[in-house]
Amino acid sequence: MDRFDLGTYRRPISTGSTEAQRWFDIGLNWCYGFNHEEGIKCFEKALETDPDCPMVHWGIAYAAGPFYNLTWKEHGEAEANSATKRCFDHVQLARANAAGASGVEKELIEALVSRFQKPHRVSPQEFERWDDDYAAAMRRAYKTFPDDHDVMALFVEALMMRTVRRLWNLKTGAPAPNSDVLEALEVCERSIRLADEAGIAQHPAIVHLHIHLLEMSTQPERGMHSADLLGDMCPDAGHMNHMPGHIYVLCGAYEKAKLASERAVRANDLYLAYADEPTYYLLGCCHDLHLMMFTCMFLGQYRPALWAADKVRDLVTRDVVAIPDRPKLTQTVEGYHAMKSHVLVRFGRWQEIIDEPAVEEPGLYVLTAAMQHYAKGVAHATLKQFTEAERARDQFHRHVAGIAPERRFLSNPTSASLAVGAALLDGELAYHQGRHDEAYRHLRQAVELDDNLSYTEPWAWMHPPRHALAALLLDQGHAPEAEEVYRDDLGLSGNVQRCAQHPDNVWALHGLVECLRRRGENEELPSLQAKLATALAKADVAISSSCLCRTSVQSAPSCCH
Repeated sequence: MDRFDLGTYRRPISTGSTEAQRWFDIGLNWCYGFNHEEGIKCFEKALETDPDCPMVHWGIAYAAGPFYNLTWKEHGEAEANSATKRCFDHVQLARANAAGASGVEKELIEALVSRFQKPHRVSPQEFERWDDDYAAAMRRAYKTFPDDHDVMALFVEALMMRTVRRLWNLKTGAPAPNSDVLEALEVCERSIRLADEAGIAQHPAIVHLHIHLLEMSTQPERGMHSADLLGDMCPDAGHMNHMPGHIYVLCGAYEKAKLASERAVRANDLYLAYADEPTYYLLGCCHDLHLMMFTCMFLGQYRPALWAADKVRDLVTRDVVAIPDRPKLTQTVEGYHAMKSHVLVRFGRWQEIIDEPAVEEPGLYVLTAAMQHYAKGVAHATLKQFTEAERARDQFHRHVAGIAPERRFLSNPTSASLAVGAALLDGELAYHQGRHDEAYRHLRQAVELDDNLSYTEPWAWMHPPRHALAALLLDQGHAPEAEEVYRDDLGLSGNVQRCAQHPDNVWALHGLVECLRRRGENEELPSLQAKLATALAKADVAISSSCLCRTSVQSAPSCCH
């Protein structure tokens, strides 16, 4: 617990024990880096030397409750009952021992009293009222202690928890209904400004939450400075190392996102080597590898993308997938286990896809089985093995029909993300069978379905459907529409929501350069060719098209090397 370098942030509390203070600081930093279970262990160590310390009890209550990656509604029944009892009991102990606490500590404790009102789970509507009450209480604390950076961070987090991943309207860029995102941003950026003016280090939770506030906005670049600061602020906190990667990916800085991911994986490996049993933080470890796959796919780097996919599979053992009554943990890590199929399709590893053994327990590995059927269908279709492709498509649909409607992968029902795959698979099969107009209808539908998924980063469907649509449009000479599709994907048209744009990715750059060459365009072409040359130099595979399902160009040398 104390062997990790979590950075220099400290918060003095009302205790006479230096050991209690030390363990409180370590625990708080784990929590700010979203490893709450490790935070609780540290707070429990603090109680060994000061069992009545109110802020240590506050810490356990805070850490055992919901956070941005695990809301109340995502808890299983027993999980929710256990968490609410622990939170309620410790916040009552904090309150009972608060006589010697400072004014701000008493305010923070009372705020948590409003967050954990009963020692058992309640209806989703009542849980939402608790979140509202807590945000209101933290607003009062902020008004009383406006220059306390922990109060600012906790207030920002409380506002975000009211509308988790529904902070912004993706289509309009305005705040989403009921969202307090503008208020949260104002507080967050005030904290950053005050720290700069005082010449002190930024608060780790503030710059962390600043990224979360902006990642689904129309201005992710507004979080670039926070991303740069956070990257080495907490060296052994994997989630904090990883968070800058969200801003970097959205801004097309894929190499920086890869480096952030590598730092996160190193820190997570240190932690996992120490941890004695799987905790919820394993989900975060897999998420960091998920982002690494995603950014390496946009870089055209097969080897590190495959390495990350295989590492997830090593982490997500059967014992983890079968953990009872932790649905968010088990369903999400199983979804990460499935992502290897995206990597193999992205890089056109058709025979490897076909040769991969089917997962043995499709009822347990639900998304993995679906993605294998999808990938095998695309592989067979691309290789013109149509009987096998149709069989894989039938297996895909039969399997999907058996998936529980409440099953989710990240922010979307599993059925919503797999609907994108269904349309892509129909499009690939129709195209390679020569039914081109029908294929384009399916592929345009896949684009529309993908654009309308709920926000998550990486995106719930990792291989942009626009890359397949435009590649196969170009294959039949439909360059004007392909050019529009590539401009949309690269964010050059402004026609699609910001988080569905992939600036400067090598695949769409390749396609756009081909389109411009075909029509003899010479004004834009030189700068785009230079960008493409830079991007191609980073790839570890030959890029012949924006999607390797376009086989007609793969035997010819790339026009852009």
